[in-house]
Amino acid sequence: MTYLLFALGLVALFFGGEALVRGATAIARHFRLSPMVIGLTIVGFGTSAPEMLVSVQAALAGQPAIAIGNVLGSNIANILLILGISAVVAPLIIPVKKLWRDLGFMLLATATIWIMLLDGNVTRLDGLLLIAGLIVFLVTAFMTSKVETPDVELGDSPQWKAWAMTLGGLVVLVIGARLLVDSATELARAFGISEAVIGLTIVAVGTSLPELATSLIAAIRKQTEIAVGNIVGSNIFNIFGILGTTALIHPIVADPRFASIDMIWVTIAAVGLSVLAFVLGGLPRIAGIVLMATYAGYVALI
Repeated sequence: MTYLLFALGLVALFFGGEALVRGATAIARHFRLSPMVIGLTIVGFGTSAPEMLVSVQAALAGQPAIAIGNVLGSNIANILLILGISAVVAPLIIPVKKLWRDLGFMLLATATIWIMLLDGNVTRLDGLLLIAGLIVFLVTAFMTSKVETPDVELGDSPQWKAWAMTLGGLVVLVIGARLLVDSATELARAFGISEAVIGLTIVAVGTSLPELATSLIAAIRKQTEIAVGNIVGSNIFNIFGILGTTALIHPIVADPRFASIDMIWVTIAAVGLSVLAFVLGGLPRIAGIVLMATYAGYVALI
């Protein structure tokens, strides 16, 4: 039964990601928005649903610090592992002019949360500032996103079909990720793999599976803006949206290691992605290999 659930999880991730990419592309064309903006917002925020659920549940349970570990680990995996794999499968070449603003917001979000973590507390006021950052990002993204793109995706199908595909794809992605994580954890235990290794691998990457499936399928379909926008948008939302919401629900008392160790890796990932994108004009396969190798080094060290 466990093997069947594992297979069902993989299938759900594939079809959910496929529906999400097709639906999001159709929405972008209909509203004459760039695929990058749709990737940054609808797709990026939507695929962060597992992180949001975990973080809010942790805050309500009086364990808000779990939200920080969840978000920081997810942001590291998003860039180093997911974009690395996606770039190796299909080079993600995007003009720098389409990336600089959004990478800038990601770097700003990273610097902001690091400063907040230095004193070991993320207060409700900090939460409000983070939510304000998210609002500024959204307003800026949509105000500068109009493109002259004909509404051709899905032919003459009504827009409700595109939205249904997008939302349905998100739901299937979350379900698939849950099935895959639970079944993979059971299989790992059956083979005698330690709880520590399971936590550092299966569970840590588990909440990022929707981003992985979506970016991989987008890369294969040559929707490179959605593939990259999904990750950048997810990382921005993880910090501004998820940690902002968590801090509003329950102020966060953070372990000093978050600021002294984990934020260093989050910053390395964010700055590394920005440098590679600007120097190489996107993420060719060699950049994907560098990102994956860095993630392997991160896992080995922790």
